Amino acid sequence: MQNLLPADLVDLDLSAESKEGAARALAERMAALGRVTDLDGFLADVAAREAQMPTGLEGGIGIPHCRSAHVTTPTLAFGRSPSGIDFGAPDGPADLVFLIAAPAGADDAHLSILSTLARRLMRPDFVAALRAVQTREEAAALINPAPNPAPPAFEERWSGGGAPEGVRGEAPVSGRGGVGESPAGQPFRIVAVTSCPTGIAHTYMAAESLQQAAAEAGIDLQVETQGSAGFTKLTPEAIAAADAAVFAHDVPVRERARFAGKPTVDVGVKAGINRPAELLQEARAKAERGEITTAPTPVEEAGEEQDGYGAKLRTWLMSGVSYMVPFVAAGGLLIALAFAIGGYEINTAPSVAEHFVWTEAASWAALLFQTGGLAFGFLVPVLAGYIAYGMADRPGLVPGFVGGAVALTINAGFLGGLIAGLIAGGTVLAVQRLKIPTALRGIMPVVVLPLIGSAVTAFLMFLVVGKPVASLQQALTDWLSGLSGANAIILGVILGLMMCFDLGGPLNKVAYAFAIGGLATPNEGSLKVMAAVMAAGMVPPLAMALATTVRGRLFSKTERENGKAAWFLGASFISEGAIPFAAADPLRVIPAAMAGGAVTGALSMAFECTLRAPHGGIFVIPLIGNPLLYLIAIAAGTATSAGLVILLKGMRKQDGTPLQQGGDAEAAPQPEPAKVTVAA
Repeated sequence: MQNLLPADLVDLDLSAESKEGAARALAERMAALGRVTDLDGFLADVAAREAQMPTGLEGGIGIPHCRSAHVTTPTLAFGRSPSGIDFGAPDGPADLVFLIAAPAGADDAHLSILSTLARRLMRPDFVAALRAVQTREEAAALINPAPNPAPPAFEERWSGGGAPEGVRGEAPVSGRGGVGESPAGQPFRIVAVTSCPTGIAHTYMAAESLQQAAAEAGIDLQVETQGSAGFTKLTPEAIAAADAAVFAHDVPVRERARFAGKPTVDVGVKAGINRPAELLQEARAKAERGEITTAPTPVEEAGEEQDGYGAKLRTWLMSGVSYMVPFVAAGGLLIALAFAIGGYEINTAPSVAEHFVWTEAASWAALLFQTGGLAFGFLVPVLAGYIAYGMADRPGLVPGFVGGAVALTINAGFLGGLIAGLIAGGTVLAVQRLKIPTALRGIMPVVVLPLIGSAVTAFLMFLVVGKPVASLQQALTDWLSGLSGANAIILGVILGLMMCFDLGGPLNKVAYAFAIGGLATPNEGSLKVMAAVMAAGMVPPLAMALATTVRGRLFSKTERENGKAAWFLGASFISEGAIPFAAADPLRVIPAAMAGGAVTGALSMAFECTLRAPHGGIFVIPLIGNPLLYLIAIAAGTATSAGLVILLKGMRKQDGTPLQQGGDAEAAPQPEPAKVTVAA
């Protein structure tokens, strides 16, 4: 194995004044030793990595780095600047600069050396020694690793003060209490994941920084570094034993669903480097408050290599929907408030930029209505943009937004946004697979990909697929407008079942997306659909709250406490309030919830209730058409679900399965929780 840092790659008087100049000066030394074959190509790769995120660290350190096909062997160069160079760190310029270079296909043994260096940069004594060395040879000897460094997996195990000597390579697991509790006499336990775009430096620096902070705080910490120097998963037992989780990452956490149900702190990788103690304290505070995390958002899980195309397509679409929902909520509630203040005729008011009277309620209503309308105007572009983002990351955003804007222009609506997002993301992915000239690599993410993606997407939307999609959108709008009678009731049943099947998961989000898509072009039918969807989504938590109140002995003490909170969650249209009950007893809770949701959806459609707001629960009842009948529909579904879950749990008792001792069902054996997917 070649020496990682020969003395010829050390410059103790780095005279460059910019980060580009520093990278070139150090890269020229690498090229002189034959470790870089194409200087300009390598510097383009360094610049592309720097464009993703500045590589300056607090404490006067700059670590420009990349993986490049122009590097022959993992290597680094070190420069010490007397005046300092700005690498984007919040505390000022860097005087210690490491240019880290890794070949595109480097093996784990080589890359583990670079990861070890990254960890050492988090140690104050090592940094102080770098500033004190007098000769290039001394610097090289200090930086070069000792022979046969320990593998990263060894360092990533339980590392806090409570890890017993001799088992630092193991993941200790023991019984534990509920969320926020550690077993008596055991330190608080946290699992962490660190990752960065190249997986060379920041990944391991964040891990080291977190481990040091954990040792000082007496916290047991186990870190999974999803970097280039190997990837050893945390064991299921280690995750189960942890009290909380910390994610310090700039790329999606792989298999993030493993951590669902844990109190979680989710930040960028630099936060893990710069403020580790604060993150650990925040994780502990969340655990003590009993906060939990749901399953990952679609864009966080999109693109997993093991996923089939169907699964990827679903996550891409859900990515767009998840980013669109805040626009829907803000815009819809503003419009609903405008109608409540100024009546439905407020939609004909003149622009508030031209006419606004501070003392007139109508002017304030017009302001709310027009602001909400502007927010609604972003629905289709945001949907398309973030579908493309889920597929192709940031280079897909501009083509996606352009495609969404075209969909609005040609009246292709919600369906047009879906198609435009897929076209934009697919175009960018296709261009990324082409062999690109070296000179263009540095500008690919910010110029070439957005340019080509936007042009192709606009061409296809304007001239090829746009008009057929617009015709289909119009047909769907006309169908919803004429929806009545048995057809409306059947649709209400279907939407109710979908809303209650997975309690915030993919099917729930599909039904919700269908409803809010109709709000983009509202008519009587689409307003009925929105009302039915919200009513059905309120049923599961309300039903569990009612059941725990009426027959508390059928539920554990924890479930009875959750039932108190479920009243508010259900009233606020937060279906996830029923998840603790579904996780503990899915075979009884989920069918009961679906039955109640179907009843409520059918009744809401039969009563011809309408809703212009996409969210709000009972707090937007004044904005609902036929509000009294709407409340009756919700009450009927809640009673149905509560009655069924009480009946099913009671049948289990009659079958001889013990449910409670002394009035507390916690003493009874519970079924193994089923996995319930929840979309954030």
